[in-house]
Amino acid sequence: VQLQAFGGGLVQAGGSLRLSCAASGRASSRNVMGWFRQAPGKEREFVAAHRWSDRSTPYADSVRHRFTLSRENGVNTVYLQMNSLKPEDTAVYYCAAASGLITGRMSQADAYTYWGQGTLVTVSS
Repeated sequence: VQLQAFGGGLVQAGGSLRLSCAASGRASSRNVMGWFRQAPGKEREFVAAHRWSDRSTPYADSVRHRFTLSRENGVNTVYLQMNSLKPEDTAVYYCAAASGLITGRMSQADAYTYWGQGTLVTVSS
C-alpha cells in the first residue's frame, strides 16, 4: 500500500484548505484510512478517519464541525476539508491506512500499518 498526501500550505486564520490522500495497493489492506497531525514539539494526534466498508467516520473533538473527511471511490482518495482554520491547527498532516480496525482503535496511531509522507499546514494569525 502506498499513500500520497498533498494539499498543505500557508493560510490565514479563518481560511480553508483541502488535503488529499491518494491510496494504491491492495484494497483489503486499506479499509480504514486516517488523518493524523504532529505539531512541533508535540505528540502525533488523531484528526479523523474513515472506514470504507461501513463509512464510519470519527473525528477528534478539536476539529469536529470544522473539518470534513470525504472519499472518492473511483480514485481511491480521501480528502480532508479544513475550514475555519486556527493557528493551533498548524502541523504536519499525515494520512495512514490499516486493513481493518474496530471503531475504538481508529483514533490510535499505532493501529495503522501504512503511512504517507506528511504535508505541512501552516495557519498564520
